[in-house]
Amino acid sequence: MWDPAKYLDYADLRGRPFFDLVARVGAVSPRRVVDLGCGPGNLTVSLRSRWPSAVLEAVDSSPEMVAAARQAGIAAEVLDVQDWKPAPDTDVVVTNAVLQWVPEHVRLLRRWVGELPPGAWLAMQVPGNFDSPSHVLARDLAGQWGVTLRGLETVATPSEYATLFADAGCQVDAWETTYVQRLTGQDAVLEWITGTALRPVRAALSDGEWAEFRSALAPRLREAYPARGDGTVWFPFRRVFAVAQV
Repeated sequence: MWDPAKYLDYADLRGRPFFDLVARVGAVSPRRVVDLGCGPGNLTVSLRSRWPSAVLEAVDSSPEMVAAARQAGIAAEVLDVQDWKPAPDTDVVVTNAVLQWVPEHVRLLRRWVGELPPGAWLAMQVPGNFDSPSHVLARDLAGQWGVTLRGLETVATPSEYATLFADAGCQVDAWETTYVQRLTGQDAVLEWITGTALRPVRAALSDGEWAEFRSALAPRLREAYPARGDGTVWFPFRRVFAVAQV
């Protein structure tokens, strides 16, 4: 289960990669715009604002996220991105911080490119910080609790995504960015990753075990990310992007 309220903590900071991604999409008057993994819809609404004449399609595998998106005015549907197929008029596809959860998503990207109409745009963004202290410490501790955190093995480099799309006949722009996020509050890094990376741990543990897990992880994260004198923490946030035109 996803917790939309927890995910929306730090919504402005979490949204920065989305806007940097979509800014590279050059579509002028697309017929259909698709948000694959729309989450609570807070970012999807910006696609409607940019392309108001387009049909807006939004899907997410989480019923909780889809319910939140619908409350935000998005006609979202529950669907696994692996089962999605583009309609013939699909001109823009955006998938933001989703494909790291999909093993072998490279195969999925190749299929989408083959199914999209000529001139369509496919924009993707995935996290690239799986070797950062926040994720290494969480994986190590989760392993002690019998929980495996996956994702690292499914994410490629910008060059690898560029090669994938170029070999498929696309024009492609691929890059990476490390945002240095300013986090505030008690155990800010722990709260940040609770909304995303630690979701499988929360799902696997009972309430009591989850409290114990957080209590064990918190001091490790505080040591890895020491607070400044004003109580803030600098949190490097690396993301990998690719925008391809078919």
